[in-house]
Amino acid sequence: MKDIPRTQCAVQLVGPDQLVLNRSKEVFRPGPRQILCRVETVGLCFSDLKLLKQFSSHVRKGEVVAGLDAAVLAEIPSYVPGDRPTVPGHETVVRIAAVGGEVKGFSVGQRYLVQTDYRWLKTAARSNAAFGYNFEGALQEYVLVDERVVTSPEGESMFLPVGQELSGSAVALVEPWACVEDAYASTERTCIKEGGRMLVVAEADVEDDAIAYLMDLYGKPATMAWINLATTRQVDSASGSRAGRPRQTPGVQMVEAVAVGQLDDAAFDDVVYFGSNPATVESLFAKVGTNGLLNICLCGGRFGRKVSTMIGRVHYGGIRIIGTCGSSPADAMDIIPPTDEIRPDDRICVVGAGGPMGMMHVIRNICQGIEGVNVYASDVDDGRLEALSRIAAPLATRNNVEYIAYNAQTDRPPVKFDYIAIMAPVPALVAAAVGDGAERGLINIFAGIPATVCGEIDLDAYIEKGLYFIGTSGSTLDDMKLMLGKVQAGTLDTNVSVAAVSGLDGAVEGIRAVENRSIAGKIVVYPACKGLGLTRLEDLRTKIPQVAGELDDGLWTVEAERKLLELYAS
Repeated sequence: MKDIPRTQCAVQLVGPDQLVLNRSKEVFRPGPRQILCRVETVGLCFSDLKLLKQFSSHVRKGEVVAGLDAAVLAEIPSYVPGDRPTVPGHETVVRIAAVGGEVKGFSVGQRYLVQTDYRWLKTAARSNAAFGYNFEGALQEYVLVDERVVTSPEGESMFLPVGQELSGSAVALVEPWACVEDAYASTERTCIKEGGRMLVVAEADVEDDAIAYLMDLYGKPATMAWINLATTRQVDSASGSRAGRPRQTPGVQMVEAVAVGQLDDAAFDDVVYFGSNPATVESLFAKVGTNGLLNICLCGGRFGRKVSTMIGRVHYGGIRIIGTCGSSPADAMDIIPPTDEIRPDDRICVVGAGGPMGMMHVIRNICQGIEGVNVYASDVDDGRLEALSRIAAPLATRNNVEYIAYNAQTDRPPVKFDYIAIMAPVPALVAAAVGDGAERGLINIFAGIPATVCGEIDLDAYIEKGLYFIGTSGSTLDDMKLMLGKVQAGTLDTNVSVAAVSGLDGAVEGIRAVENRSIAGKIVVYPACKGLGLTRLEDLRTKIPQVAGELDDGLWTVEAERKLLELYAS
């Protein structure tokens, strides 16, 4: 390790909204089970801003409480939970620089794409550990990882090997493209959770067998709590049950609860509500557990006002909301799609299409090969839309897809949309999507609205139209492998989304550019490029003409990357 320096340049987050460029951060030497990696490239991500603002309160910055012994964690100097400074950056490709004596399967010189989401390492906030959060990330020259952290309990490595022929940028950007793919490839639960917990709240007189019919079609929970808030409590002469009380179902343990407020939060996998009292529904959101389902039966009524809805938990908690204007919860279950994929003939709108992730959604849906789709790109910045259209319009022509870009500030939505993907974490955009959605439309809350944030949603319109909120967080290892395979096969060029390059000297400015949405496309940082500030591709011709000469019709290439490293890497 004689060629590895003792100190390095690194971007550190030392407190909420406090980024510093540390030019003398220690380069950790690997312990027996640890691996020292040299960072080749790292993409800047909007998710970095969530960590930037929340710092120690971010759910992935907390202590690891399950999945790895505390004694092992204490051996890892790059494990930095809580208030300890961290290094952001999780879209990265690395090369092995040194390994500990007991490390197996890794050798110096090997090159890897890093899957950064450690879903088996749980934090106190019911989230999971992650590279670039409670483990230091890639906005530094060298990063230390532990073999026990980057290996799943099933023995799968989070390091995916890649060859030498691809540019570092193309490999690093597989991670955000995989997050985009996961947003469409994910499957939905279309039944009652087997062995789960159900809550039934009746604030309207309902048929005695409504829940029994639901279970006949969609399965049974293990336990069911029920609360009758109906103003009339008639007794059914045939069954002897009060209106609102579910019929006893074999194999389901039933208990009558007293009040919603006395129930534990996030305790139920399926919540069924009969009625149209907005205050009651607002209280029920907190009772829906992770990946839980809220089924609303209006029973002929209407809320009559917008409902404060926990839309942040759609993305981060995986909750889902369905409804029917009638009294049968089984009817609402029919709304749930099997997957989050776009469908033939969908009119698709990407809200915030001119940003880095929006560009990926537009390109992905144009090139997905789904028959009859139209893709609408919505943004409030004409410059960003113009930059997007230079790439998207030719792809749309090539794939026989109608592509329409429009400014949401000056133009009304041209149609009602069957599929809306939202790129900005703004509750008002989700509310607007309910108005802009067509019947049986899907609304993909891709941007990570914090789990605690609610939005004022017209749930009457949401239910009457049969709309469905979806949202995913991060990507899986399989998503990464799928997208890496496409890049290696040449069927996907992730470099089309590169808009600017930088060394660590310009990385903080780059993060602020992501925050201000001032650059349309991805910013790729090369830690080896000393003295390279943030540089847009359109400025290369005047600033670094040798690199500009290697672009392909203005797009980033492996040749441009090689020339950049030749000029700037020491």
